[in-house]
Amino acid sequence: MATHSITPLPVKTDVVIIGAGAAGLMCAIRAGQRSRRVLLLDHANKVGKKILMSGGGRCNFTNIYCEPDNFLSNNKNFCKSALSRYTSYDFIELVRKHNIPYHEKKLGQLFCDNKSKDILEMLLKECNQAGVDIHTHCTTEQIKSLENGFKIETSLGTTTCQSLVIATGGLSIPKMGATGFAYQTAKQFGLEVLPTRAGLVPFTLNQPILDILSQLSGSSTKVIVTCNSMSFSENLLFTHRGLSGPAMLQISSYWNQGDELTINLLPKIDLFKYLKDQKSERPKAELKTLLAVHMTKNIAQTLIQLWFAEKDYNDKQISQYSNQELQYISKQFHNWVVKPNGTEGYRTAEVTLGGINCNEISSKTMQANKQDNLYFIGEAIDVTGHLGGFNFQWAWASGAAASEFV
Repeated sequence: MATHSITPLPVKTDVVIIGAGAAGLMCAIRAGQRSRRVLLLDHANKVGKKILMSGGGRCNFTNIYCEPDNFLSNNKNFCKSALSRYTSYDFIELVRKHNIPYHEKKLGQLFCDNKSKDILEMLLKECNQAGVDIHTHCTTEQIKSLENGFKIETSLGTTTCQSLVIATGGLSIPKMGATGFAYQTAKQFGLEVLPTRAGLVPFTLNQPILDILSQLSGSSTKVIVTCNSMSFSENLLFTHRGLSGPAMLQISSYWNQGDELTINLLPKIDLFKYLKDQKSERPKAELKTLLAVHMTKNIAQTLIQLWFAEKDYNDKQISQYSNQELQYISKQFHNWVVKPNGTEGYRTAEVTLGGINCNEISSKTMQANKQDNLYFIGEAIDVTGHLGGFNFQWAWASGAAASEFV
């Protein structure tokens, strides 16, 4: 029977899973369905906190267009096995079984119609039916390998198990309880951990550009952003610290400190042609008025101030511009080159890039190559999805993969 107890742990069990997030819950359910005795431990006061906060409280639980190309890793092939064996449609089938209403928002992203807790409650019901024993407020203090398994010392007592699964995630959003536990455990057993950094995270900008752009805080516009030969077409959101929104979060996973971003602020039009046409059609119109047809007037005015303050472009009629000036203006809007100061870091990052080297783990079983019966799943491994439900699908798929062998 699934419990959320802080009572002492059973002395012995088949499988211990440390970390009751998306990956840990999925692994626990499916291992329990194989009649394995499963003990699921979490140091937090309740399970699935990141599930509850995800998707603006509606949980973007998968993506129907999930492909290996939607993931970053030093081993691009590693994710293929798990993703092919537990697909987005497998998870959708589970959601439908529990009659949870959902919808596609855009680009294959599936969200709950109601709240994220629908997904968490579904997983907990499945745990209950599979006989999973859940203990919260349980801090793991020491792991020791035994001849046929592991001894795990915790704040709620000591237990032994045949198989141990680490599902504690990465470093993103420490206020939700994120720690480096998975990386420490990997190193304890001789596994290589690749450098980590924040992914799917907003950018910060330096002064004086921030002084001007911060007045746009809360404003959004559709853009194409490019960095290191990767591009995304999504919304950009101006913030009081810098740049956010889906486009910026996506490209942040491909950005390294010191890199520049190239942003096309008007991807749907040829601005030079449009402005030239307006010289004859609306000769008395001002630049900011013509730009406001394709973005907000506030964004148009602020960017004119940022780039062309010394040229007095805010007051001239469009007929007074030379074609050379219009070309210059168009280039700025189509190819805005900005060099971020950095990112907001793990504090607001949705995921952690890097982590346990995939070459240290079996892509079929998720077992560590150097330690029998030790498994790693979810975000702790060097597999990071794009924004839009892909990281949840990796959690479900990697958890399901391990569950077949624990």
